[in-house]
Amino acid sequence: MTGIKTTGEKKLMLFSGRAHPELAEEVAHKLGVGIVPTKAFDFANGEIYVRYQESARGADCFLIQSHTAPINKWIMEQLIMIDALKRASARSITVIVPFYGYARQDKKHRGREPISARLIADLMKTAGADRILTVDLHTDQIQGFFDGPVDHLFALPILADYVGAKVDRSKLTVVSPDAGRVRVADRWCDRLGAPLAIVHKRRDKDVANQVTVHEVVGEVQGRVCVLVDDMIDTGGTICAAADALFAHGAEDVIVTATHGVLSGPAADRLKNSKVSEFVFTDTLPTPGELELDKITVLSIAPTIANAVREVFEDGSVTSLFEEQ
Repeated sequence: MTGIKTTGEKKLMLFSGRAHPELAEEVAHKLGVGIVPTKAFDFANGEIYVRYQESARGADCFLIQSHTAPINKWIMEQLIMIDALKRASARSITVIVPFYGYARQDKKHRGREPISARLIADLMKTAGADRILTVDLHTDQIQGFFDGPVDHLFALPILADYVGAKVDRSKLTVVSPDAGRVRVADRWCDRLGAPLAIVHKRRDKDVANQVTVHEVVGEVQGRVCVLVDDMIDTGGTICAAADALFAHGAEDVIVTATHGVLSGPAADRLKNSKVSEFVFTDTLPTPGELELDKITVLSIAPTIANAVREVFEDGSVTSLFEEQ
């Protein structure tokens, strides 16, 4: 006889960066595992140091880090953590990115611009990631930027079921805030049995976050409108779309988005908006100044935990969303 036999048992290990530890703890709880103890700190000049307190040799490692502010710091920390796992002889490295940074830079609008979403995928691959698991990418094509499996999860079931349970569906209209979200809004319509409307807008290509709303396509008079988007950053686009709906006779407006980036003037805009409720998931931590009665945050942890379990057990992530 030659060679050595092993038991062949697989081992799942969950690691977390420092960007959003609350989400990581909830995912760990849903999986019934603990987060691997990690020593991480910043040097005086801003360099990041990471060392895991347990061996990762031969393990299927899942590393969760959401790209929240300061976004460049947390992306760099994630890359360093991936490299540490690769050099620790991990069997596989799955990077869990609830919010994928730079996703809006997924194509060139004009000459001499970068495609930064592709760059992030390249960096993760170079660092040693074997698979990416993420939630509601800004555009589906980003999946093709990574040379390996990408599990694209959706928050639609969580958000749509929440809205559907509290609103009279006979009065509900699903609204896309722009042409780019129509496909997602159409899925909402199928799930809730509601009609579709679209807010037509034009963005100033030379001024960031500058939007002019032109018209509403669809019937919103006397309706409860639910605006659906993937992310809300400064809040300018979505609040302008809500104003347009109210101007066209909407009875009420609810805004839903997977990612509450909520930077810059978002706090004031959300507070002063006529929107009755903003619904997000916790892919990103909600800033303390935005703990308002009109903001509802739903947990994405069960969705992520179920996907991690399917990946680890060689199951089907797609089966989690087939009912859509």
